[in-house]
Amino acid sequence: MVGMSHLAVTCKNMEKSLDFYINALGFKKAFDIPRPQKGEPWILYLHMAGRQFIELFYNADKDNAWKGGMSGFNHVCFEVEDINEIAEKIKKAGYEIASGPKRGGDGNWQLWVIDPDGLRIELMQIDAESIQGRAIAAAKSDQLPL
Repeated sequence: MVGMSHLAVTCKNMEKSLDFYINALGFKKAFDIPRPQKGEPWILYLHMAGRQFIELFYNADKDNAWKGGMSGFNHVCFEVEDINEIAEKIKKAGYEIASGPKRGGDGNWQLWVIDPDGLRIELMQIDAESIQGRAIAAAKSDQLPL
């Protein structure tokens, strides 16, 4: 394993999704992949950081069946450098923060937003003394598990 390559989201309204991910969260448009043999829009990639992307699919025609239950996918978390800076960027872009910024039970700063398709997104500023911060340091020195 070398990392997480991408998160795929099927969008009901690509314009709203692009506005959210670009203007509120700061991702950058990377490239499009047209539908093979049809030439119509199919997938749009946004660059997050390093080798990580968000993959947006056009034209969702229904909600995912698992969205309402507790099993399966719950949320995605993106690490940020400054929780207050991203909170201001989200508000300035016209989006509502569902919760936070606040210190979570793990010792990190976090806030929650909902994307235009109802995907729960956690944004986290990792504190070096948090559980994750200590695990990151331990992984770098090959000392996992804690």
